[in-house]
Amino acid sequence: MTNGGDPFAPPSSERPPAVAAASEAETADRDAHPQYVLPLVVRIERATPPQRTDALETAARAVLTFLADPRSTEPDGEWTPLVEAWTDGRIRKVLRRARGAEWTRAEALPGITVTGTAADPAQVRVFPPVPLDGWPKDLARLQVSGTDLSDAEPPAPITPGSQPVLWLNPDLAMTAGKAMAQVGHAAQIAWWELDDAQRKAWRDAGFPLAVRVASRAAWPALVASGRPLVRDAGFTEIAPGSCTVVADLPVLDA
Repeated sequence: MTNGGDPFAPPSSERPPAVAAASEAETADRDAHPQYVLPLVVRIERATPPQRTDALETAARAVLTFLADPRSTEPDGEWTPLVEAWTDGRIRKVLRRARGAEWTRAEALPGITVTGTAADPAQVRVFPPVPLDGWPKDLARLQVSGTDLSDAEPPAPITPGSQPVLWLNPDLAMTAGKAMAQVGHAAQIAWWELDDAQRKAWRDAGFPLAVRVASRAAWPALVASGRPLVRDAGFTEIAPGSCTVVADLPVLDA
């Protein structure tokens, strides 16, 4: 599955159909091939855990930063073959936590660290996609559980149309780690909806965005709005097909 046991080695050139499989047969063929996952690691020190909302927003920006990096986008980019293998599948993302020496070891691996905007900012590191069953040992040993973060104060209200907002389903209870993966999905789907000029403008601005829980009154209209929507595959925590996040980008309404 990998070259010489290196999880960051380019995958086999024999790839399945694109992620938007057109039929059950194509879906089965796609899923029969080696599956890749995008690893993310959030730094959670015992004494200074990040705020939940800042961690979610930082995870979404980390995914966008990775997708916009030349190593992921250029034809001869170091990570391009891995990104293509990953996006030909289910664009899975898995969030793990690290602290102390674990974080130091994670930072030594290829990837990008993105820092949040809070007073004590969150730190999220995103890595090139790896085979689902071939994680680097320094990431594989990290815990998925233990990401039940909270906010000391309610997040500030958002002025409608002022910036991209990733709206969370108000009726789904998700750990911070699960929610971080979901907003990462939403950011990625929104990125795919943009043209080159819109992507450049968002990237040059530093990927401003907010993550908020939608009101129960507003959620049905958001789901029906035609905006980028995440439906979870149901591997962990929530039922398959659950609508988890709607990406509301003002530029898409222009």
